[in-house]
Amino acid sequence: MELFVDSDVVVSSLISKTGAAYLLLHTDSVTPIISSLSQKEIEIVIERLHLERKDFEKLLKARLKKINISSTHKQIQSTFGKYVLDPYDAHIVMGAVQTKVRFLITYNLRHFKIDKMKQDHKIIVVTPGQFLQYVRSLR
Repeated sequence: MELFVDSDVVVSSLISKTGAAYLLLHTDSVTPIISSLSQKEIEIVIERLHLERKDFEKLLKARLKKINISSTHKQIQSTFGKYVLDPYDAHIVMGAVQTKVRFLITYNLRHFKIDKMKQDHKIIVVTPGQFLQYVRSLR
């Protein structure tokens, strides 16, 4: 199953190998997707937090699927801004919509208009822990 993951989930998985984000990104039954814009965000945070860049590069190569987004911030905001409270998160919605995923995984639930995304695009916005609980309930 493909999932679109917010950059905060990837960064969290790099910080802790015991959390839900790490477990989710290292589960073989899912394919986590990020965008080229998310990758830039992640690289900035890695530098700011003094995390190991090679750990991200390894994760990107082995586990993450990356899609390219070439639209401008203005274009992204005009189409997907209605789904977010923070205009800089609109590209996350765009990536989720473009990849036609069922789930958007983020720790920043409050940044997204969850009901509107579910209504308009059938995308469910949840945290890594909530998603893992959902998967366990299917077994």
